[in-house]
Amino acid sequence: MKKILLIATGGTIASTTGKSGLSPTLSAEELLKYVPEIREFCKTDCVQPFNIDSTNITPAHWLTLANLICDNYDKYDGFVICHGTDTMAYTAAALSYLIQNSKKPVALTGAQKPIDKEDTDARVNLRDAFSYAASEKAAQVTIVFHGKIIAGTRAKKIRTKSFNAFESVDFPVLGTVREGKVLQYIDPPESVRNAEKPRFFHRLDGKVGLCCLTPGFSGKVLNAYFENYDAVVLSGYGTGGIPDGENYDLYRVIERWKGKGKTLVVTTQVQSEGSDMNIYRVGRDFKERFSILESFDMTWESVITKLMWILSETRDEAEIRRLFYTPVNYDLIR
Repeated sequence: MKKILLIATGGTIASTTGKSGLSPTLSAEELLKYVPEIREFCKTDCVQPFNIDSTNITPAHWLTLANLICDNYDKYDGFVICHGTDTMAYTAAALSYLIQNSKKPVALTGAQKPIDKEDTDARVNLRDAFSYAASEKAAQVTIVFHGKIIAGTRAKKIRTKSFNAFESVDFPVLGTVREGKVLQYIDPPESVRNAEKPRFFHRLDGKVGLCCLTPGFSGKVLNAYFENYDAVVLSGYGTGGIPDGENYDLYRVIERWKGKGKTLVVTTQVQSEGSDMNIYRVGRDFKERFSILESFDMTWESVITKLMWILSETRDEAEIRRLFYTPVNYDLIR
């Protein structure tokens, strides 16, 4: 029997109803009592570093989780993290960069309804996450939810209430879990299989901001982003179009801050199929004028957390570019 560490962090799965609505109150041990069959196929220990609504998650919490896994890595065969759904995709992406090339699984899961409700999805999701974590080919950071095993850098919450809350964006699911049986479609990559040990990182630069364009967007807003962040992710239209009309004044702002060493990534507001700034003039002209990074098929969650990791490691422009375009946990297919 494999030994799995349950890391409980709060979220809907651990919530109970109070006068002000749902809030996380249940401990890790209490969660396991609702799914006693888990202890029939694996050995479990529990730890609870914090107990919060995932809306309140910060990069400091991600570092706490990564350090906790680092400290316990040699003691366990895998890890299951119970987490709120609202920011689960961000946490999964962040942990993918903080814990790289892990042959042991770090599986995040949660629920759309609390585990003490009769019609909840929590018990199945928790059992599925342990089933995957205890399986033979499980590796790296994933989200296990509604029977799907999703790479940690590819998950996005696309439904606010339905049990089928998460999808894998522009990349197939790694596998499925059906009635406790794991069907793995994609094996861990060669870089993971050949790694002697995982690489743990212990820093993040939280000063990365996402700025979303709207018609009539003011360059003053973008200027404020550059004033307050070390890197800005600018979400353009369609394939990555950035307006160049005189009503926007974006080029002048970008030229100023790029000259001061700030990092700019252009992504798209469209969920699927990624950016391609070479198709239209408004994208091509912009990319040729400025030395920017393009997100291609990366999710917002991955772009933002990858920059947090990169900028904590280096401020050299060439090295930032190299690391950004180096795939980690299936985050980028070019």
